[in-house]
Amino acid sequence: MVLLAALLLVGCTVGPDYRRPQVAVPPDFRGLATDTPGGAESLGDIAWWKIFQDETLQSLIRTALAENYDLRIAAARILEARAQVTIVRSAQFPDVSASASAPYVSLPGDRAPLQSRETFSPLGTFDLVWELDLWGRLRRATEAARAQLLASEDVQRFVVTTLVSDVATAYFQLRELDLELEISRRTLTTRQEAVRLVTLRYQGGVAALIDLRQAEVLLYTAAATIPDVMRRIEQTENLISVLLGRNPAAVPRGRPLLQQFSGPIVPPGLPATLLERRPDVRQAEDELAAATARIGVAKAEYFPKVSLISSAGVGGTLITGSWFGPTGLLAIGPQVSVPIFNMGRVGAGVDSAVAQAQAALARYQQTIQQAFRDVSDALVEHRKRREARIEQQALVNSLTDAARLANVRYRGGVTSYLEVLDTERQLFDAELQLAQFERDELLAVVRLYRALGGGWTAS
Repeated sequence: MVLLAALLLVGCTVGPDYRRPQVAVPPDFRGLATDTPGGAESLGDIAWWKIFQDETLQSLIRTALAENYDLRIAAARILEARAQVTIVRSAQFPDVSASASAPYVSLPGDRAPLQSRETFSPLGTFDLVWELDLWGRLRRATEAARAQLLASEDVQRFVVTTLVSDVATAYFQLRELDLELEISRRTLTTRQEAVRLVTLRYQGGVAALIDLRQAEVLLYTAAATIPDVMRRIEQTENLISVLLGRNPAAVPRGRPLLQQFSGPIVPPGLPATLLERRPDVRQAEDELAAATARIGVAKAEYFPKVSLISSAGVGGTLITGSWFGPTGLLAIGPQVSVPIFNMGRVGAGVDSAVAQAQAALARYQQTIQQAFRDVSDALVEHRKRREARIEQQALVNSLTDAARLANVRYRGGVTSYLEVLDTERQLFDAELQLAQFERDELLAVVRLYRALGGGWTAS
């Protein structure tokens, strides 16, 4: 009767079932340009090799995805979580074990009758223990473990997204530094020629000594930038090497900075789709589901634990040369454990599980808000970086012409070298800043791609 009643009760599961919470989703992303195409299409859905079209960069990203140690750690965590699901789920099934014993007893002659001084009693049994999951405690535990497995997979996706963007960011920074080095060396060559010409004019009595010193100032200024740029180049190469899972080494180059993809106006897609694409949002939801399931595990501790126990075996006894057996053994029956007094431990466990679920819910909602902010920040950054780069290009064009005119005026004796000094200094700084603006526009695309959760779906 007890077993029949238990079987009738199987299927009852205590604790709340997980349902995705309602969240406030904006109709569109703040910071979206008015001329940006709308619709469900999103930059985040595009494969990374279609975004970053430099073949060298593509090769670096592929190497990082194959060799990076953070990604290896994340993959190992997934294997660990899968094993944990198997461990937890196995508790729902009977636990069958076998045992054997063969005790030999020898008693002193003055302590036992002659016929029982030596005994040998071999025994072999098969034992079964099966906890009947009447209240769903084991099912809730399995549910929590599976949700935690999904969270581990989302962590791996987050690492992939981060890794793709980190390699692209470092590569674009490297190409910008290469451009800075090119500008500095080109400027150095130009200023070496200027010093030579001013020296000739000074020796001919046409130019003053101050003109020569000012030309040398420009020369040394350009020369001093080169070691610092080369230092930053090597450090950036070291960073890329570590991202690739390698020791620091030189990094191959592909397209120059100015030939990289800066991107047309790209649609971010619908805000609602961001919840499915961002790995960190998915991870936060999976952890909320796991925490919700653990409430059921805690509440099940209020109720009795019923197990079915069975043991079957065979044995015998050898007493001073006489064998008695074999004898069969069969035992079956229920085992019930009822919580009576535990100083509030079960209630505190439920309170703890509920509090953890509330914290997981808050983290989930916070992660969603941060995701919307990341996209909005990236959108406005992409738009404003492009505008700044266009204005800086116009400034460089004007300063290039101004420097040309200043040199013509100086050689014609119309003005002093101070005018050349001023325009050349401004042009050099403006060209370096233009290279940085070009880089920043590229990095804004990378940040937008990462904010939209791009990179992992195709990896």
